[in-house]
Amino acid sequence: MLAKDYIAMEEEFGAHNYHPLDVVIEKGDGVWVYDVEGKKYLDCLAAYSAVNQGHCHPRIIGAMKKQADQITLTSRAFRNSQLPLLYKQLNEMTGYPKFLPMNSGAEAVETAIKAARKWGYKVKGVEEDKAEIIVCTNNFAGRTVTIVGFSTEAQYKDGFGPFSPGFKVVEYGNAKELEEAITPNTVAFIVEPIQGEGGVVVPPAGYLKSAEETCKKNNVLFITDEIQSGLGRSGKLFAFEYEDVKPDAVIIGKALSGGAYPVSGVLASEEVLGVFNPGDHGSTFGGNPLGASIAIEALKVLDEEKLIENSYELGNYFREQLSAIPSKHVKEIRGKGLFIGVELHNEAKGARRFCEALANRGILCKETHDNVIRFAPPLVIKKEEIDWALGHIKEVLLMD
Repeated sequence: MLAKDYIAMEEEFGAHNYHPLDVVIEKGDGVWVYDVEGKKYLDCLAAYSAVNQGHCHPRIIGAMKKQADQITLTSRAFRNSQLPLLYKQLNEMTGYPKFLPMNSGAEAVETAIKAARKWGYKVKGVEEDKAEIIVCTNNFAGRTVTIVGFSTEAQYKDGFGPFSPGFKVVEYGNAKELEEAITPNTVAFIVEPIQGEGGVVVPPAGYLKSAEETCKKNNVLFITDEIQSGLGRSGKLFAFEYEDVKPDAVIIGKALSGGAYPVSGVLASEEVLGVFNPGDHGSTFGGNPLGASIAIEALKVLDEEKLIENSYELGNYFREQLSAIPSKHVKEIRGKGLFIGVELHNEAKGARRFCEALANRGILCKETHDNVIRFAPPLVIKKEEIDWALGHIKEVLLMD
């Protein structure tokens, strides 16, 4: 079948909850993907940062195949031989003593919310059903009803109410507003160190440190959502490492499996995750041996192949080169590591037409918040591949 045949079939039988570019991908290798008609593309989205280690990394796929031949799922009713190894691997890499595994990023955020509320009641002593969690404008944490309920994006909420109470929204990057919003019932502040879906928005220097200090002073959990920004994407293991902070809990997902399988979870202290008792929370697939074995190898690849360092070095280079393009459309270029947002002026008539033009030239990226082009290639990318892309990006950004 041709691409148009697949597209027609998808449009006929699938729910229309996405508006993808009309590229039908059939296979991938490293930073490159290929459509059903054989055309080659440089992937500059990396499945929203899930494929940090590159498409079909042989070590990760090898671990997947090996484990799939042994056992894939036991449920958490029994123990398995891979989950303890993942716990240990995460502890050695991050320093956090405990991990609670889930599957999707949204599940991990829900887990953090439940942990924070229960910690508030059982440890902090907040009156039952009075717990408040503070979040930020422009946040994106997933698609569950609870999560979209505290979004500030109208479309994410339209038609899905009523929503869960107990959330308070403050301006992202405004440390003073956070401090003023805290009450005796506040149990947690959940923040993205870099807002990905919001447009690769980097907060002012010192914001995370100030937020951490405010949380400590008020006995409030400081929780960072590193689902997109973490695991090397920002040029550090975690984006919060750009400031001298140590969150009480860190939410991770996406690249935790190198894009091979859904794996997510929450890293935290014994005090935070210790509030859960058997039966309080769980997941049939969370912590399964297949996912755990894949995640172990995905973490090893990040570390042993120096992908975090590559992200830092080539991310700086990529942003510098983008900044040198004299485009009338570009309002701002921002980001950390290989997590880059190119915000366009309103007069540019939206970012999608630029993404479509880049796709025609063999570069895949996706608009976010209408006016932002996000560049986030797999961290295995090489300088010469960036240079090749830059030639096309320059021509597209200079078009009328």
